[in-house]
Amino acid sequence: MGIIRVLFIIALAHIVFAAELPEGFVYLNDRAPTIIKDIRYHTSHNFIGTPVDGYEEPECILTAEAADALAVFQQELLEKGFSLKVYDCYRPQRAVDHFVRWAKDTGDTLTKGEFYLHEDKSTLFERGYIASRSGHSRGSTVDLTIIPADMPSQEEYIPHIDLRDCIEDNRYGDNSIDMGTGFDCFHELSSTLHPAITGKAAENRSMLLEGMQRHGFKNYSREWWHYTLKNEPFGDTYFDFPVK
Repeated sequence: MGIIRVLFIIALAHIVFAAELPEGFVYLNDRAPTIIKDIRYHTSHNFIGTPVDGYEEPECILTAEAADALAVFQQELLEKGFSLKVYDCYRPQRAVDHFVRWAKDTGDTLTKGEFYLHEDKSTLFERGYIASRSGHSRGSTVDLTIIPADMPSQEEYIPHIDLRDCIEDNRYGDNSIDMGTGFDCFHELSSTLHPAITGKAAENRSMLLEGMQRHGFKNYSREWWHYTLKNEPFGDTYFDFPVK
């Protein structure tokens, strides 16, 4: 009887945990466990410079449809010696609100040397880098890149020390294949098809773009890393449950 009771409690705990996500949402790890997670807004390595509101755990949550589409693309990449890596997935509205508060505080330029060295912070709204609503909050948008499947080491990030411009060759040593700029780089060179991005970086962006389009995603043209499922199930709903 004691063993049965323990098993019942474990099963009940699993059900309760699974029920924490709204219907239609899943953890990417449950659908595509080989995709690498580098959830930057859970850390200090992002344009705000601190962990962002709502990111209680470094998890990737998506709608089931988006997660399943990524799983198929991931399998294709693995067969070619590559892997997807996600930087951000579902984003609670409270995180978006945090971005807005940060953008309005023009005196806070702690991360300027890496993420927006060539932009005046006061222009980030009008330039489209920051907005009061984000497709991420609908659950079918993902920020991601491609890395070698053997996952080379990534440079240790020491917060706010030795900041390097995200458009330069000596930028932070992410283990992504060369995409021409770093993630969340507020610069025109981040535009997916920018003509100044040539050679291997352009080929790598095309590999990501063509693969994501083939599996039902559309790209935000100003950010090579940003994709939204075309047939997203919650096209008009912005969620605010925490990432945990």
